[in-house]
Amino acid sequence: MANEKTKNLSMLLGSTALGAIGQLLFKYALPTNSGVLPLWLLGGFVAYIVSTLIYFYVLSRVHLSWAYGIGGLSYILATLFAYFILSEQVSLLRWAGVVVITIGVFFIAIS
Repeated sequence: MANEKTKNLSMLLGSTALGAIGQLLFKYALPTNSGVLPLWLLGGFVAYIVSTLIYFYVLSRVHLSWAYGIGGLSYILATLFAYFILSEQVSLLRWAGVVVITIGVFFIAIS
């Protein structure tokens, strides 16, 4: 049973990471004004589709309240990507929110 939970958690973490990567790729794609579909945008769609398929798989095996709670990691990852990759300024209050979400996701994960 613990092995199954670890597998589901790993897949959910992968799904969440892919969703956040999709957001990052969308952000890269939007500033371009070319008439061609940017590869960044296409990559974002692919990441989202794969993320969603993995999420559906996991959701069919676990409680919604657990799966959706773990999905809160997407806020954390998006903020980290914004700060470290996009060099966006993140306020202290927003970092405090990330800490609160991290604690909440931890409690959900161990439940």
